[in-house]
Amino acid sequence: MMPGSAAPAGDAGMFVPAATAGTVLCCMCGVAMQPNPANMCARCLRGRVNITEGVPRHAAVVYCPDCSSYLQPPRSWLRATPESPELMQILLRRITKPLARLRVSLSGAEFVFSEPHSKRLRLKLRLRREVLHGVVLEQTHPVEFVVHDRLCDSCSRAQANPDQWIAVVQLRQHVPHRRTFLYLEQLLLKHGQASLAIRVAAAPGGLDFFFGSRSHAARLVDFLTTVAPVQTQTAKQLVSHDIKSSVYNYKYTFSVEICPICREDLIALSPQASRDMGGLGPLVLCVKVTNAIALLDPLTLRVHHLEEKKYRVYNFKAALTSKQLVEYIVLDIEQESPEISIDGSRYQLAYAQVARVSDFGKNDTIFTVRTHLGHLLNPGDHALGYDLYGANLNDDDMDTAMTRYSLPEVVLVKKSYEKRPHTRRWKLKRLPVEEDAANKAKGEEEKRLDEYEAFLKDLEQDPDMRFKINLYKNEDYRSEMASTVGDDVPTVPIEELIEDLTLGGGDEDEEDEAAVGNTQAGMVE
Repeated sequence: MMPGSAAPAGDAGMFVPAATAGTVLCCMCGVAMQPNPANMCARCLRGRVNITEGVPRHAAVVYCPDCSSYLQPPRSWLRATPESPELMQILLRRITKPLARLRVSLSGAEFVFSEPHSKRLRLKLRLRREVLHGVVLEQTHPVEFVVHDRLCDSCSRAQANPDQWIAVVQLRQHVPHRRTFLYLEQLLLKHGQASLAIRVAAAPGGLDFFFGSRSHAARLVDFLTTVAPVQTQTAKQLVSHDIKSSVYNYKYTFSVEICPICREDLIALSPQASRDMGGLGPLVLCVKVTNAIALLDPLTLRVHHLEEKKYRVYNFKAALTSKQLVEYIVLDIEQESPEISIDGSRYQLAYAQVARVSDFGKNDTIFTVRTHLGHLLNPGDHALGYDLYGANLNDDDMDTAMTRYSLPEVVLVKKSYEKRPHTRRWKLKRLPVEEDAANKAKGEEEKRLDEYEAFLKDLEQDPDMRFKINLYKNEDYRSEMASTVGDDVPTVPIEELIEDLTLGGGDEDEEDEAAVGNTQAGMVE
């Protein structure tokens, strides 16, 4: 049907003419337009009225290059990344007062690309103002901010004397590996909890975080209590004081000790602990560590969550850790019960016949064990577990459990996959940690690389761990490397990866646009 023709009115057979918008002529140039209270088209109205008059086109902003924060007058410093909502908010606060004085409202703002090293930040604003008998005019307005570099107070103190700190958080865990610290490092990076630290130094058994303010250190301690079972202690030392003005300067120390129980550790519960947990165990596996410890009985699939305060009552240690895992091959498996889900993880009881990989060609020792990995294992697969048959244990609770119960000879922990190439499609960011001479020894560096590789494999196999941290795309990854990886090897889906921040180019468009409308009828073109 052609525009302007009549349309049928339904079953009555009547025709109703289509509604057409009326037009009038502009009082200045005579162009046909939709009516508005000023009787002027957008071009003529824009030529007579400039709503951006008095709005600044240039401004300045102070930036600290060490901690990537911007000055919010008079003394506040706010951290913001390039072209982030936080940076947009900081820049808009610099021009809100002129807009309020001129009675101009801000309807939109966006960043315009500028060279990263030009020390310029450009915004394109959309301003709106009521002019001439209630007509609302909207127009774009560019603003350029000049970035002045200046160190903030904490960074200037750190530059003058790196040891001029106010508070330190000493994070420790007494275990023979650094898996927990590798995971906490990613959590700190994701949530930005260590961004205010003056420096981060490696120490025997942990890390030291130095801060220029006690509140910044206390905020880090509060965050650690929500993600890990920790025990904290606080101390302070008087540095100097002024008797006349009663001003005291202290240095604060926060000692944070992480529970020594880690994921995949095998624990032998004491009779009292087993009784208090409802008859759990006596052999349990640690399957998850948050602000509580999740203990799994691999023979009954019962899970108990133990808080840090309750753990300090029993204060048990791990009988065997992930460093003592032995590789087995699955000869046969028979499911005993259907698959179930507990705390987001899947388990299935099954009986498996396994043999140590190191025994092949030497003996025919075969173990029949009950395992919670029935949904993962198939004949011919490899699995990692604890060898209680040939292990040399030095644990009183384990000795008590052996005398009272008939313990299994093997406890399987997880499935073992084929070795994969070191090049991955994803990567992780790292904290700038200062290493001392002891940590740079010949054997320590190789040990740290092996622990980091084991941590990356854990991330590939555990989607729950990947959900809590940020994984970034690796630009150096070559797609042909994927052909060397088996189909059974777990990989990270491309949908879970984040693009690393890079500033790209863009076309700059600063042409003015205008729209005329009635405040009561709405905006019209």
